Amino acid sequence: MSILQARRGNILIADDNEANRELVGAMLAAEGYNVITATDGQEAQRVIEGGSIDLALLDVVMPRPSGFVLCQTMKSNPETLLIPIILLTSLNSDADRIHGIMCGADDFLNKPVNKHELLARVHSLLRLKQFTDELDNAETVLFSLALSIEAKDPYTEGHCDRLSKYSVALGEKLGLSQELRVALRRGGLVHDIGKLSIPERILLKPGPLTPEERKIMEQHTVIGEKICAPLRSFRNVLPIIRHHHEKWNGSGYPDGLKGEQIPLTARILQVTDIYDALTTDRPYRKALSIDEAFAIMREEVKREWWDGSIVNELEAMVNESEASLIGGKASRDH
Repeated sequence: MSILQARRGNILIADDNEANRELVGAMLAAEGYNVITATDGQEAQRVIEGGSIDLALLDVVMPRPSGFVLCQTMKSNPETLLIPIILLTSLNSDADRIHGIMCGADDFLNKPVNKHELLARVHSLLRLKQFTDELDNAETVLFSLALSIEAKDPYTEGHCDRLSKYSVALGEKLGLSQELRVALRRGGLVHDIGKLSIPERILLKPGPLTPEERKIMEQHTVIGEKICAPLRSFRNVLPIIRHHHEKWNGSGYPDGLKGEQIPLTARILQVTDIYDALTTDRPYRKALSIDEAFAIMREEVKREWWDGSIVNELEAMVNESEASLIGGKASRDH
């Protein structure tokens, strides 16, 4: 990446002091940055919501809201979480800096701003932002490839999206960390990406697979893991991709893991995967009811295929959701 490429970017300067805005803006514009200014927190928020900001310089004491509050708002929103923020401040106490860090600030600059320090920090943060954007693009490509597999079969339309949502909701119910819930969301979308390597004559075969064909099909978990392994952000997704076809009794693939050797996130995804498959139409049968689906799943738990505790949690979650929908409909009808 060249220095010129790293310097290109849209930079927001939010400060209620016109002289400060002009001074900092002139320093950045002279280096080729596109500068956008705002006179208070509300105006800055409108600019940020426009979606074209690569970095924000926020005055700590500007009004409506302050730089601290706006920084915290941006870092709490998934849409703006990764935009680098530099707080401009004349406050020098440790307590103020700690407060800024707690709000999610990426860096601080003291007023009056030193030109060389400003340019160095902006350059560094924009360079990091460019790497982050490239990572996001790589993830987007993976998601698109994964959905291309789903598109080959009209009966699986929407399956990955539903699976992603079910898994995240179940992970939340089970108290999983935010990091693992993100892995479940991604895993729901890309768990079968290894099927890109499976010949369509096997992938879309309407009847039972031969032993040789099944052996080829079972490689999709290992291949999927290899496809996604280069992305560091997918380190918690890889166990889901590789192990979502393991079984509680050790009869699954690819590694024959048994019981709690199977990662919890993989067990969550496999149970939601089965539930969604049973409750949607297939070429050989109509969608089953919720009760019918869980009756089958409980029988499979008796065969030690799945983690029974997770099946129970999923059933409770689905029943709670159905009760909420029915209750909401009844209240609207009255």
